[in-house]
Amino acid sequence: MTKRRVLPALALISAAVACGFAARAIVLEVETRTLAGVETALAEAGTEFAQAQIDGLRVTVLGTAPDEATRFAALSAVGTVIAPNRIIDGMEVVEATEIAPPRFSLELLRNSDGLSIIGLVPAEMGTDLLGAGIADIGPVTNMVETADFPLPTRWLGAVGFALDTVRALPRAKISVTAEAVHVSALVDSPEEKAALETRLTRQAPAGLDVTLEISAPRPAITPFLLRFTKTDDSAGFDACAADTEAAQAQILDAARAAGAPESVTCRLGLGAPAPSWADAASRSIAAIDALGGGTVTLSDADVTLVGAVGTNRALFDRVTSELGADLPAVFSLTSTLAEPEAPQPGIFEPERLRFTGTLSPEGLVQLRGHVTDETRKEVTAALAKALFGADNVYSATSVAPQVPEGWSIRVLAAVEALSHLHNGSVTVSPDFVRLAGRTGDEGLPAEVARLLSQRIPEEADLRLDVRYDPILDPATALPTEEECFARIDAIQAEGKITFDPGSSQIAAEARGIIDRIAEVIADCAHVQIEIAGHTDDQGRESMNLNLSQARADAVLAALAERRLLTGNLVAIGYGEAVPIADNKTAEGREANRRISFTPPTPPVRTPGETTDEPSEGPAE
Repeated sequence: MTKRRVLPALALISAAVACGFAARAIVLEVETRTLAGVETALAEAGTEFAQAQIDGLRVTVLGTAPDEATRFAALSAVGTVIAPNRIIDGMEVVEATEIAPPRFSLELLRNSDGLSIIGLVPAEMGTDLLGAGIADIGPVTNMVETADFPLPTRWLGAVGFALDTVRALPRAKISVTAEAVHVSALVDSPEEKAALETRLTRQAPAGLDVTLEISAPRPAITPFLLRFTKTDDSAGFDACAADTEAAQAQILDAARAAGAPESVTCRLGLGAPAPSWADAASRSIAAIDALGGGTVTLSDADVTLVGAVGTNRALFDRVTSELGADLPAVFSLTSTLAEPEAPQPGIFEPERLRFTGTLSPEGLVQLRGHVTDETRKEVTAALAKALFGADNVYSATSVAPQVPEGWSIRVLAAVEALSHLHNGSVTVSPDFVRLAGRTGDEGLPAEVARLLSQRIPEEADLRLDVRYDPILDPATALPTEEECFARIDAIQAEGKITFDPGSSQIAAEARGIIDRIAEVIADCAHVQIEIAGHTDDQGRESMNLNLSQARADAVLAALAERRLLTGNLVAIGYGEAVPIADNKTAEGREANRRISFTPPTPPVRTPGETTDEPSEGPAE
């Protein structure tokens, strides 16, 4: 009985064990397939960082997500395989890093309509302050936005340089970042371009990458004029214009071949009457050289050649005939062989029809000779008094019974031309007009030649002997850089610029010193000057630095109030960093508290930098 009962029980147990193993196999199969599906979904979602672990009906997702969005994407991918309530989120998210500051930049666009400012600046700077610095140059359209981030290094220096630059350029585009400033501008002349490039290069803050793209369109020259003169002693241009670099080179080569010095120049401009201008000019110059002397003038398409006194008539006829045949078709030639001049220019003979004017170095003018009628006599005297001053003119002209046509125009043009000289004389006769004298303006001989060529008939014999004298040039009379600083130092040796204690307010007794220094700086506008503020070492270093900068700025503002152009001035505060005496004594500290005027030097810091040292009270 017992044996029969045991056997069925064992059978039941064996069946139960077999069922358990079968159920376990089924669960493992389900988990394996589920896990495979989850891993495939994570891979397809691009979230390979996530790892899945399965325990029965639940899936745990582990790993470190780069951000919340990626973590959510991983959970969503798993949710496409199993029900969301069976997902356990075990992922972590990388801690968020500090947001990188934006790239601050500005675009300044200036034209005849005003100034537009576009860009992004630090909130600490503010858009109102930016516009206030240039509001006086015209309408300002401010489209600047702000972001609450710290000021980049050198940002204020770059913006300040850009604002100063745009004030000097009526047509410009300036791009600004903390590292670089790019200036694109249009100016009126090559001379202005060169001066501007030199000034901006000198004024650029240290460490700032400044690129300049400044263009100067060629001027329109009317009339398009070239005048070449050759004598026994010299050869050269009274005026010269060329339309291209190639034409310029061809004309200069012809002039040098005719005896002009290597330093001879020819101005580039617009307005040539024909592309063959250089060919006509070089052939005309060669003709004068072949004659051995004389003057040739090209005024637009009209060529006027005047042979020197004493030139062989047969030679003159042959050379001018050949020149007339060789000139390009658009040009026409008028040739004259000059007659001996008697009497000498400036000497008036009553019986000879002539008008003369003399200008002394002191500015005194004498007018003698013949005019057309009483009305022209009064007009001539009135013009001279308007040009030279009524007290400086002595007029002793008389009415001639008969004068050539156009005589009055020649006389008035001669008086006007004389007014451009420092001293000299002018003679008008029926056969010629002669102007001779000195000037301190290097470009004046060409301008006088252009003036007279417009007023005097083409066939007239125009004789110019206007010479540039460097001694008369105002630029050569300017003080040197060393003289400028020596004069300022001498003023400060008599009395220094002082301030109210602990402030940037200039003391009342120092205003006279500022007035005298302003007079020197007015004469030294061509010199770059640094206004340097210094303190003693009493007090916190950062406060001394800020105080010295404020005092240097105050001196710069005081000079500007005296109607000085301050483009050549820069204010830098050095605090206590550059002592000239011992700070341990009262006398030394007094000497160290100073304003100095020196050539600009690369700054050793960014103006306005501060430190976080403990306060010990301000310097006096």
